[in-house]
Amino acid sequence: MECRINNALGQITISEDVLLKVAGYATLECYGIVAMSSKHATDGFVEWLGRENLAKGVEVNITDDGIDIDLYIIVEYGISIVEVCNIIRSQVCYKIENMTGARVRKVNITVEGIRI
Repeated sequence: MECRINNALGQITISEDVLLKVAGYATLECYGIVAMSSKHATDGFVEWLGRENLAKGVEVNITDDGIDIDLYIIVEYGISIVEVCNIIRSQVCYKIENMTGARVRKVNITVEGIRI
């Protein structure tokens, strides 16, 4: 699905892949994040993803009201998970809204694991 933004000069179309990458990079820029993860529902195995596959740790749902983003992350041991998630929410909303002009409705974060 694509994000479409209309303005006085015409229409801007942003692919879902672009939104996935912007959200993924914004997440990895935050302190306390070790990696994005991809959870395989069939066996519960968590796969750690590098920068080249970080879009697999992000899901985007585009609606008429805005964009809903689901993130799957691995955090560093010993830090406040709540604080890291609050920073991620703020950073992802800021980056998506400023880079694309689209409104972010929700950012849901699932912490899949911690690294010691």
